Amino acid sequence: MLVRLLAGWAVLAITFFLVTLIVPGIRVEGGVPGYLLTALIFGLVNAILGSVLRVVTLPLKILTLGLFALVVNTALLGLAAWLTPQLSIDGIWSALVGALLISIIAALFNAVVGRAVKMAT
Repeated sequence: MLVRLLAGWAVLAITFFLVTLIVPGIRVEGGVPGYLLTALIFGLVNAILGSVLRVVTLPLKILTLGLFALVVNTALLGLAAWLTPQLSIDGIWSALVGALLISIIAALFNAVVGRAVKMAT
């Protein structure tokens, strides 16, 4: 379980690194420790508040065919930026594109890393 948790944390830190390369309005300062702290705080925000928001906004997601999930992810990314001094986001569009890319890249990485972790344990 600890290996999966650490692998997920590393995947999220790498995802943030890739997103900062792609989206000019998102920056993480502080090098590797900055990315690790950003991933930790975003992961905690996503796990604690994200779970509640996903359940509460389920009717809106159904009405919008899942597009409202992007609004929730954008809000969670904005909250993480507010809580993390190393993460800065220039505007709502940067946050929206960043949230979309984080969702896609993290899902792809987790599929690969999750399979590798399962095989290793």
